[in-house]
Amino acid sequence: MAGTIQRQPNPAIPQIVDQILNTGQLSRQEHLQLVTTILSDYNVTDEERSHINRVFDELQVGHLKFIE
Repeated sequence: MAGTIQRQPNPAIPQIVDQILNTGQLSRQEHLQLVTTILSDYNVTDEERSHINRVFDELQVGHLKFIE
């Protein structure tokens, strides 16, 4: 039977999300970092996924500006 791998949350994710939400801007580098993190599903905690989804939700409704 396969076990579940538990890992500690990445403390950088909440900091990155807070910075993005405070500035109202999402850079390509930040976007790439968040997408890479979310796509590495086995490495993402529920807390990290929640933080990242918040950024994408805010972007989708137009509360964030995507910058070069």
